[in-house]
Amino acid sequence: MRKIIVCTFLTLDGVMQAPGGPDEDTESGFEHGGWQKPVSDDEVGAAIAGWYEQSDAMLLGRKTYDIFASYWPNADPGNPFTERMNTMHKYVASRTLTSVDWQNSTLLEGDVADAVRELKASDGGNINVVGSGDLAQTLMRHGLVDEFRLTVHPVIIGTGKRLFAGGAIPTALEPVSVSTTKGGTVVGVYRTNGEPTYDSY
Repeated sequence: MRKIIVCTFLTLDGVMQAPGGPDEDTESGFEHGGWQKPVSDDEVGAAIAGWYEQSDAMLLGRKTYDIFASYWPNADPGNPFTERMNTMHKYVASRTLTSVDWQNSTLLEGDVADAVRELKASDGGNINVVGSGDLAQTLMRHGLVDEFRLTVHPVIIGTGKRLFAGGAIPTALEPVSVSTTKGGTVVGVYRTNGEPTYDSY
């Protein structure tokens, strides 16, 4: 069984929107795009590189696919991520796209939850959900996420899309590994573990 792994950059207050640049995602008037680079460091980069080495495919929503497909095919070949991003397989969940042209991309057909269940049951390695907040929330609602790999950066921006938005399904998590980089970013890997339990002091 393949694992579905949500890999996301977050602010300390849980915002995941537009970490990469000012124009990445301005939906709802978001003005804080590009918040990640000033609070990142080389240990964060090394952790993220390791996440990609442990998986052989990505699962992307339409918006993240558009951003990646416009950047990575023409990115600096000296960047160690460039070849990896272009050659690994991409599965794309979209209700509006009719085709995908980026190298090694496949457009999922039909209901996304059903399509992802089929992917999980197919042969192959782990699948990273990168960015794609709406898609990640859909997968969480259907119990399809096996693991979260999160970088929580030391910045608060107050507004924007959050990974765990209102209405998130209560889920127990088992820590796999948690560390803090020299720049203060928490790098956490958590495995889903059924429903939370409750007790009293």
